[in-house]
Amino acid sequence: MTVIAVPFHLDEHLPGLELPLAADHTIAPDLPPGTPWERMAALYEEVADEVAEQAGTGRVPVVVSGDCTTSLGVVAGLQRAGHDPHVVWFDAHGDVQTPQTSSSGYLGGFPLRQLVGGSDRTAPERLGLRPVPERDVVLVDARDLDPPEAQYLARSEIRRVPVDRVGDVGKPVYLHVDVDVTNPDDLPGLLFGAPGGPPLAAVTDAVRAVVAAGGVAAVGIACTYRQGSGAAPRLAELVEALSAAQ
Repeated sequence: MTVIAVPFHLDEHLPGLELPLAADHTIAPDLPPGTPWERMAALYEEVADEVAEQAGTGRVPVVVSGDCTTSLGVVAGLQRAGHDPHVVWFDAHGDVQTPQTSSSGYLGGFPLRQLVGGSDRTAPERLGLRPVPERDVVLVDARDLDPPEAQYLARSEIRRVPVDRVGDVGKPVYLHVDVDVTNPDDLPGLLFGAPGGPPLAAVTDAVRAVVAAGGVAAVGIACTYRQGSGAAPRLAELVEALSAAQ
């Protein structure tokens, strides 16, 4: 396992991002001028290169960042290494917004839709990211959906499940965990905490089951919490479960 830190929230550098595990490599380039997606494309090009290098040598890259959009670089990197990954996506939110459906315009709500070929295509096209078939995606929890997201998911082939019913998934796997999938009572300081979620122990057990089934090619951890909140140390057992993916 190789831990790759990407201390950014979208295109904002967060040099003090508190990580739940120590980094082997840190990716923190000066980003070029441009739109947020153009800047993130430059950042995720470096992520994709590092993931491809690690995955190509049989190691499992674990990419830790401040939001979910880093997944674009991770999946692009796996594809460059010859993998066509299935995606298991733990998140309190759907992350299937588009520029037309998002009421807030928050770009962190787009990446799963981008992975399957929709939404803003700036970064995916620059990365050479091939769309992941919807049937190869499992969305875990996703209890906080805007109406357009619910409508899209109702007609898509993405499989939605609670944390205790992830079940069998295809291989290889990109395992993505946005820590806000957890009930905010168990994890303080979440930026977008959604009440009614599973306890942290249940999330950890579900992640452990995915890892134990084998075939995890890469892991993404989105640390979507406020700095100084004390969330990172509480993720120790979850990180231990993820560390078995090697």
